[in-house]
Amino acid sequence: MESQMEVRDDDLSKFEAEGAASLPVTENQGYISHQGARIWHATYGSGPAVILLHGGLGHAGNWGYQVPALVRNGYRAVLIDSRGHGRSTRDARPFSYEWMASDVLAVMDVLDLQSAGLVGWSDGACTALVLAAKAPARVAGVFFFACNMDPSGVKPFEATPTLNRCFARHAKDYAQLSATPEHFKDLVEDLSLMQRTQPNYSAHDLARISVPVLIVQSEHEEFIRREHAEYLAKAIPGAEFVVLSEVSHFAPLQRPEQFNAAMLEFVGKVLPIRATDSAG
Repeated sequence: MESQMEVRDDDLSKFEAEGAASLPVTENQGYISHQGARIWHATYGSGPAVILLHGGLGHAGNWGYQVPALVRNGYRAVLIDSRGHGRSTRDARPFSYEWMASDVLAVMDVLDLQSAGLVGWSDGACTALVLAAKAPARVAGVFFFACNMDPSGVKPFEATPTLNRCFARHAKDYAQLSATPEHFKDLVEDLSLMQRTQPNYSAHDLARISVPVLIVQSEHEEFIRREHAEYLAKAIPGAEFVVLSEVSHFAPLQRPEQFNAAMLEFVGKVLPIRATDSAG
């Protein structure tokens, strides 16, 4: 099954050198124009749609280990480069998770997706939950990995060799993919500005979220306080909480099989595949 791809990259040395696994080839990719930005998107496979939303400074290619797992299990994987990231452009307006959520909705409209499961990583998790709060009818469920929903959830920043390797890879990818390759420092500054104050959901805001949510925290998470993740799981009605052992903020890259197992279990609950499913 997947034994040929037992990846272990706990210190991200492989990711720094090579990036994630290459994405499969697809004819189904393009751009939409939305609110002053050109947003890149691509789809892989067929079946119920699962939208993968990457983290800050990254791009959709960071999901290289997750796309084949979803396709193999009967899902249509949808990738989006967030505005200002990867192949997507941005205008001069400040970043906000609301803007990024509206971009996801615009891509869904163009692809004629009435509803989709959302898998969010870091900034992508915030974007997913904001979208679920704004447009619950369009969201089958949110796999919320490694993010905060108010500023109190963030740990004090500490640089580590692993974080430095990740940052180096992001800088290299941005230079290769972006229409403005010289603006990586601006991206870092402008994203940091957003992250210091957003999102800022109260317990009351969280209590109004009405879609299935799984809060996923890593044992060695660098950025998000575990108490905050546990609080989110309690504050969101019906939400569940799971801890991924022996990994950190970069679990989708460090131990993809472990991350994918948790992802597929959740997706299987909120988007069950008909009897036609075969894992071949």
